[in-house]
Amino acid sequence: MYRAARLTLVFAVLFAFFLIAPAYLNRPFGPYPLLRVGNILDLLTPLVLIPVYWLLFQVAPDRRIADRETLVFLVLAGLWVMGHSTHLAANAIGHLNEGLTGDAPALTHFIDEDLSHTIWLLGILGLAALIIYRQWRNPLAGPRQGDGLVLAAAAIHGFNYFLSIVEAGTNGLGISFAVAVVVFGLLQRRELGQRPIARFFVFAYALSLVFFLAWGLYWGGLPEFSQVGLLD
Repeated sequence: MYRAARLTLVFAVLFAFFLIAPAYLNRPFGPYPLLRVGNILDLLTPLVLIPVYWLLFQVAPDRRIADRETLVFLVLAGLWVMGHSTHLAANAIGHLNEGLTGDAPALTHFIDEDLSHTIWLLGILGLAALIIYRQWRNPLAGPRQGDGLVLAAAAIHGFNYFLSIVEAGTNGLGISFAVAVVVFGLLQRRELGQRPIARFFVFAYALSLVFFLAWGLYWGGLPEFSQVGLLD
């Protein structure tokens, strides 16, 4: 129980770091100045996060994983990596196209801001749904432990999820999924006690909805952070 709770905090911290840090490391990368330092750091994102996703999916080392579950995980992980890598490349090229017009900048913008964001989000949501499903089928035995870790992880990931959805412009899909998970958690709240990983996602998405609501009320909509001058 405590291991699972601790793992949710590790996941939340790493996800937040690799989402936020590259956006602020904008200085040119010394050996190849056409790239930014953030682009180089972002190369590590799937190499770090996909293994942590696997540990969450595993639930506990002694829980057997069915072949079909492994196959679904691999497909969703591939989708996640595809979306991330497509965004990484298009974003790096897009910085060189600033101020330009024509088909090449337009295509780069579409791949960066629309296609890659949608693919990546589908991977994020799919993996979250799969992990919740597997945790639901595999409740943990023993006394309930690590509630503080789960709450801290949910606070970090809920805010981080809000940031990623708003800046990606994928509000419809992202908010709909969060609502679905929260409604499921409310309907099954009595079963959450022995399922710390599922509880983490339910709490995180619930908190994200609070941030979506506050942001929407403040701006009269859900503008991206770059559109209101909070991100370059």
